[in-house]
Amino acid sequence: MSKSTFVAAETPPAKKTPAASKPSTGFFAPLNPPMVDWRGKSVWIVGASSGIGEATASALHARGAQVIVSARKESALQDFVARHAGSRALVLDAADRHAVQSAADALLASGPMDCVIYCAGHYNAMRAFDLDLADMERHMRVNYTGALYVLQAVIPALITQGHGHISLVGSVAGYRGLPNSLAYGPTKAALINLAETLYLDLQDKGVGVSLISPGFVQTPLTANNAFDMPALITPAQAAQAMVKGWAQGQFEIHFPKRFTLWMQLLRLLPYRLFFALVRRATL
Repeated sequence: MSKSTFVAAETPPAKKTPAASKPSTGFFAPLNPPMVDWRGKSVWIVGASSGIGEATASALHARGAQVIVSARKESALQDFVARHAGSRALVLDAADRHAVQSAADALLASGPMDCVIYCAGHYNAMRAFDLDLADMERHMRVNYTGALYVLQAVIPALITQGHGHISLVGSVAGYRGLPNSLAYGPTKAALINLAETLYLDLQDKGVGVSLISPGFVQTPLTANNAFDMPALITPAQAAQAMVKGWAQGQFEIHFPKRFTLWMQLLRLLPYRLFFALVRRATL
């Protein structure tokens, strides 16, 4: 609104409103374009039948996103769609390369993709003296190779359209080797490295990349853990942390910080001290 030329004498001068804080620039700028307004955004979540994936799909749907949920469990997806008007279900086994490519092609044919979230996961606690190679290979197929299938299917389109965002759900279990994580941890470590490399390759192409690093979340995957899980949070709390991280343009979104900050500290320790502390705390 333009300023008035005249001001009545008895009218007190208008109070100056504080200037809006400017976003950081240069070295301290957000690593990704902040994603704040989800209205009308097309979001494909792979691994959305339960846990973090389902909660994130619900949170983004509530913010106006056009959510497409994928997983193997058709009944769970249909239940989600019934509770979230306008969402779409696409049954998919992330470990099936051709199925992933066909699903991505079908979605991209209907319009640009704004955000792709890979949340599919498989987890069984495992120790070296009870090594199960078949299950280790399944961990790799679902947790890591499935992400590669999705990336191969969507990256060319995201580069062509010049915008979009890829988010990979890893875990703090990928920071360093931990007991019970013989099969799971290495797949999440691979996702961490993958996300870092994707960011370096895609940033100047207009495609954002983020890494989600949860601590313990109350999901079907963690339900069978036979040990105490510190700082356990709900899937809804995890989803809120992710939405907040995306809004801030973060690369790594880790939560809950009362736990994950300690896990990040462990990454800095020399092996002798790291092994001693982990043995004392877990074994």
